[in-house]
Amino acid sequence: MHTRTLGTNGLEVSAMGLGCMGLSFGYGPATDRPQAIDLIRHAVDRGVTFFDTAQVYGPFANERVVGEALAPHRDQVVIATKFGFMFDDDGREVGLNSRPDHIRRMTDDSLLRLGIDTIDLYYQHRVDPQVPIEDVAGTVRDLIAEGKVRHFGLSEAGANTIRRAHAVQPVTALQSEYSLWWREPEAVILPTLAELGIGFVPFSPLGKGFLTGQIDASTAFAANDFRNSVPRFSEANRTANQAMVEVVKRLAATREVTPAQFALAWVMSRAPWIVPIPGTTKPSRLDENVGAAEIVLSVAELAAVDAATADVAIHGHRYSPAAEARIDR
Repeated sequence: MHTRTLGTNGLEVSAMGLGCMGLSFGYGPATDRPQAIDLIRHAVDRGVTFFDTAQVYGPFANERVVGEALAPHRDQVVIATKFGFMFDDDGREVGLNSRPDHIRRMTDDSLLRLGIDTIDLYYQHRVDPQVPIEDVAGTVRDLIAEGKVRHFGLSEAGANTIRRAHAVQPVTALQSEYSLWWREPEAVILPTLAELGIGFVPFSPLGKGFLTGQIDASTAFAANDFRNSVPRFSEANRTANQAMVEVVKRLAATREVTPAQFALAWVMSRAPWIVPIPGTTKPSRLDENVGAAEIVLSVAELAAVDAATADVAIHGHRYSPAAEARIDR
């Protein structure tokens, strides 16, 4: 797989990464540990060098799986994890916390779980309104000076926050949702990143699975699948949103690729500093996703996408009200 560079500090990664969250958290029962390790190592075999996890995935379980799976390949890969949540004595997430002392404590814990000496890319998972972003960026700057972190990232941060953080410690990458199903970042965020020389790492580039064409109104999610609480995935909204899926299917057919591959190729076409991180638990789907990295859409095809989707309304919010409240604007 060819590579791309995130930011202006030279962080080179595979053109597509692997989002590992779903192996442990969010989309139903956790994948059996040996199976999860095999999936991650299969990604390495397919040329993926960029792996995304977080403290809150599990919590903590995902970092351990990712660390174990990548231990034999440590010198070949880039490992990204995230801080910013706090946990009770039973390990349950109980809110945001980006105070400097908490960041430091959680950083040491992540290094132990991952079994590494340095975190390659360290994101603030959600902006903490109780802690000035300058204090957060300054803490990560110090961690970089100490050799515990290589690059600083933000997740779901607004343009003003990005600018303030970047002035203290250069931000290498922003991670936020972006896909044909959610194009809001194009208005302000992408121009800001281009101006500042910051890379973009879209999560959910397949619309949490919806753009694959494998989900419809009759799909039943596992009881602990977070999509049960996402308004966009209500039965009525899934029915209404099939209009976008039909457009993606039609466009994909013109290239003789799958809807998932077309949707991923579209994301990657937006700029050379964009690296999506689709997740999966199945080797066959991973192979399918990786294949999208070889698809180059022409200017005419991109114009056709805009024309075909211009009048397609998307129904439902992308987060529950509680989760929406944590998004920095």
